[in-house]
Amino acid sequence: MTDSFRAEFRIVGGHPALDLVNTVTPRVRGGAVEHDYLTSPAELVAWSRRIGLIDLRDYSAVEGTWRSSPELATKSLNATLEIREAAYDVFAPRAFGAVVAGDGVKHSEGSAFERLMLRWSAAAARSMLIPDAGRERGIAELVVGTSPAQLIPDRLVVAAVELVRGVELRQLRACPVDDGGCGWLFLDRSRNGSRRWCAMEDCGTRAKIRKLGERRRATGVQQSEG
Repeated sequence: MTDSFRAEFRIVGGHPALDLVNTVTPRVRGGAVEHDYLTSPAELVAWSRRIGLIDLRDYSAVEGTWRSSPELATKSLNATLEIREAAYDVFAPRAFGAVVAGDGVKHSEGSAFERLMLRWSAAAARSMLIPDAGRERGIAELVVGTSPAQLIPDRLVVAAVELVRGVELRQLRACPVDDGGCGWLFLDRSRNGSRRWCAMEDCGTRAKIRKLGERRRATGVQQSEG
């Protein structure tokens, strides 16, 4: 990924599962997609490293495995995209401000949960419970992603299911498409629950500029009529 790509593609979801959902813009089911940020295994592994889903050691293991077996890289990318769309189908209808076009829903809600569960079950089967006597809390560590080939989708689906189980719905929001936003999902952890945009520097600023232009045009029309 280029530096310019990194600069314009903000990480704003507040959770890996929502960051995954936000790799498509604008995020409106049934609407036209202007950009998909995960179109290749290389983009997927770079994005995973950027959001902290994997560390440098994981990166080396995944990249090496995928380089030697490109078919595994493609399989992992496809699994990730399936998790992404299932997560969107689950979270978007419950996000304040989300726009979900009725004629654009590809799967039922039950199907979305089923897809997440199937991927989660496979990830759980590849996970390990490792005893750790040195821990201050708990007596073992759950290690998700023991297989480099499927490490990234495994960790993403586990993160998605954890969010499904524990999300505070009052915090789940969508950047308002009707007001010029992108539809990305995020957790509003502001003290007074007032966050409206995915990022004020992006959609919030563009919306302000657009409204200012509309007011100026309206003022100009009124003055010309007067």
